Amino acid sequence: MPRVQANDINIAYEVNGEGQPLLLITGLGYGAWFWHKVTPLLAKNFRVITFDNRGAGASDKPDGPYSVSMMAKDTAGLLDALKIKNAFVLGHSLGGFIAQELAITRSDLVGKLILASTTHGGMKVVPITPEALAVIMDRSGDPIDLVKRGVKIASAPGFSDKHPDVVQELVDYRLTNPVPPAQYGAQTAAGLGMNQFSDDQVLARMKAITQPTLVLFGEYDKVVPPANAQLFLEKLLNAKAQTIPNTGHIVPIEDPQATAETITKFFKG
Repeated sequence: MPRVQANDINIAYEVNGEGQPLLLITGLGYGAWFWHKVTPLLAKNFRVITFDNRGAGASDKPDGPYSVSMMAKDTAGLLDALKIKNAFVLGHSLGGFIAQELAITRSDLVGKLILASTTHGGMKVVPITPEALAVIMDRSGDPIDLVKRGVKIASAPGFSDKHPDVVQELVDYRLTNPVPPAQYGAQTAAGLGMNQFSDDQVLARMKAITQPTLVLFGEYDKVVPPANAQLFLEKLLNAKAQTIPNTGHIVPIEDPQATAETITKFFKG
């Protein structure tokens, strides 16, 4: 992967396809690999830019603390280095926080926006389900067991049993240690920092996002429940919501075809 310097770190990125730039921002614990199933599909219509966040993959992994603001500046620096403005931007989970911050602070870089499997921050959001929280907090067993439990709770009911090949892909990827423990903790803390906003601050931030926005969820997301979509719609000025059936939190991996079709329809519409 080529690398550019942005916000005092080196960021590894890839570009596939031609046309309107489409930036994909991944979430906690993943690098650009997270998009590997949808990138070839999206590259038929867009110039797709994927990258490793601070702390992940082939990008620099400085010590924390990290913040969403810092990671949004990393992302802005990447787009500036590539001389891209008015990009289509999709952020997933923690990447959704980064995408919001980018749209608010560097609106020149964002033409349309998809916020996937994420919240608007603050304390008044629909929290992770107790079932998913219990899995995340249980660190017993060997690393393979941990990953398999995580995949099972992050995907739709029955997905792991029906798709053992995809589960194995995820196990193999996670065992490469794409985000080392210290950096994983720093990314986690960055996401938790979004809870600090007051109700008034959340409302002001959402009103500052004027780009056409799609709020996207998997039907059975237990990590970030789909009920958060309605909270977005109550605050965003120009937004609609959509659910992808029979998927959980890791939508682009569970159903890449439906994900790519939904993304393409919104951005091309």
